[in-house]
Amino acid sequence: MVGPFSADDRRVVRIAVAGDGGTGKSTLVAAIASESFPKSVPPVFPPTRLPHNLYPDSVPLTLVDTPSSFEKQDARNEELKRADAVVLTYACDEPLSFERLSAYWLPELRKLQVKAPVIVVGCKLDLRNENHLVSLESLTTNIMQQFTEIVTCVECSAATLYQVPEVFYFALKAVLHPVDPLFDYKRHGLTDRCVRALRRIFILCDHDMDEALNDEELNKFQVKCFNTALQPSEIVKVKTIVQQKVPDGVNSIGLTFPGFIYVHNMFLKKGRTETLWAVLRKFGYDNDLKLRDDFIPVPSTHASDQSVELTGEAVEFLNEIFQLLDTDKDLTLRPAEVDKLFDTAPESPWNNAPYKDAAEKTDMGYISLNGFLSQWALMTLLDPKLSLANLIYIGYKGNPAAALRVSRKRSLDRKKQMTERNVFQCYVFGSKHAGKSALLYSLLGRPFSNNYTPTTVEQYATNVIELKGVTRKILILREIPEDGLPEFLSNQDCLAACDVAVFVYDSSDEYSWKKSRDLLEKVVRHGELTGYRTPCLVVAAKDDLSPLPRAVLDSFKVTQELGIKAPVHVSMKLGDSSNVYNKIVNAAEHPHLSIPETEISRRKKQHHQLHRSLIFALVGAAMAVAGLTACRVRAAKKNASTA
Repeated sequence: MVGPFSADDRRVVRIAVAGDGGTGKSTLVAAIASESFPKSVPPVFPPTRLPHNLYPDSVPLTLVDTPSSFEKQDARNEELKRADAVVLTYACDEPLSFERLSAYWLPELRKLQVKAPVIVVGCKLDLRNENHLVSLESLTTNIMQQFTEIVTCVECSAATLYQVPEVFYFALKAVLHPVDPLFDYKRHGLTDRCVRALRRIFILCDHDMDEALNDEELNKFQVKCFNTALQPSEIVKVKTIVQQKVPDGVNSIGLTFPGFIYVHNMFLKKGRTETLWAVLRKFGYDNDLKLRDDFIPVPSTHASDQSVELTGEAVEFLNEIFQLLDTDKDLTLRPAEVDKLFDTAPESPWNNAPYKDAAEKTDMGYISLNGFLSQWALMTLLDPKLSLANLIYIGYKGNPAAALRVSRKRSLDRKKQMTERNVFQCYVFGSKHAGKSALLYSLLGRPFSNNYTPTTVEQYATNVIELKGVTRKILILREIPEDGLPEFLSNQDCLAACDVAVFVYDSSDEYSWKKSRDLLEKVVRHGELTGYRTPCLVVAAKDDLSPLPRAVLDSFKVTQELGIKAPVHVSMKLGDSSNVYNKIVNAAEHPHLSIPETEISRRKKQHHQLHRSLIFALVGAAMAVAGLTACRVRAAKKNASTA
């Protein structure tokens, strides 16, 4: 397929026409092209471009007739895959050709994974036996229920040109104003995503926030979407119809949200998808019922070691939203309250990985303010576009371009020996059973569990860290599974977004230390080769068990040789974290410290210093020679003048 687009686009819509030979498909294409009934047509009519002004949307159409023969099915299949819409034909005077649609053609489209809408067209209506009349609705009900990709069914006659233009109008309409995103065939009503979009539109139009659209607000909505005002009698008529069908759709103020939904549902059931799409597109929605890119001005990062954060203005907005949703003032949000927050978004972004279970929650599953803000920070770091879109969905009315900011490059932070960022990302490495996950869970305030579940995919944990009771930073821990390290390191820029690399080992297990040391060496080497040298911290976990002296001594020796801080001993089982999270944040705040120096990096540093010393020496010698030469020139001039 060419891809989803709206009537505002001016690309050509490509419609493939397919069906059994003899059903009239080629004659149908020839008839619309010439606006007359052709006396003869080739087996496959050549591709035909229809004028762009043939239909109201002024979008040009290309009709592609496809071969019916088995020998040319490969060419036909390619055209079907490229099509924006498919017209499937049968002959009204041949009942078997209709049965072939469900027996062959529609299953074939599914087999080819054609996602385009389908228009079923009965050709040769003028040749149908009048003694065997069957209504189109009764004929097509079962097939439309079985194959929901069928948008509409229509009968036509190329001989009389009856409904020939309508065939391709319906096909164009199915592309520009698709039904599937709007209509739930199982519930026979608007899709959940459509209802969510309309709820956001309703809230935006409810300027006085009284949960109803008064006459003035309805008129502003009408003018915004359709450039024309409603007459008072028209408003009365709409509200009367709504009140008859949906008693709670109108109140003393005006049209309520149930009434607003009913009006749009009514348009859809009458086949006026273009009306509903006009509303949705005016408020920025694309064919997936998500905000278009031009409504989401995400700042671009110019370097891979830059990251994106929420600005203070956006954080303040989120604080206010939290207070507004926390109706019982218990400083937490229940799952239902979080769902309500996102009921104007296409879906809740936090229901799936990596956001699900990544923030601090109570035993009841309620999210705290710290967890709420941390979750937003995580989403902004990983997917700035998704974060900004959801800010807009939930009602952020500030300038979207001012909601996010791009951090300074981490390499520049190291040179300046400071950072201005408020969100730090820490990568957690370590062997299996080392205690990596326990480190993440403890950050979220979860109780220690003896049940071990190996980490097979990356997972995140995030929370607010208070420093000296004044400064608040958000820490994001990203656990890298041991088996996933080769794939992780295969990415040249894998360490670019890392503020601190933590290496966890089980202090009671010598193998665990050896494995973590190996991981440390590989990560440090990768940082040296790519230029993304990162502060590192070693964590000796499970300190409640009997630590192995050899592992303890060796880990201390290795950190000393690398020039980083000694291992931090923790026991999550005993609740003793040794303030490890503050130490991670402290390392991130001082990005020039705790960077390991291997023998190779020391040699490079010494070579660089020697090279600089040599350059200074050469420059000094050159200056001395220049000075001596100048003295000699002056002396020669003096002797010449006295002579």
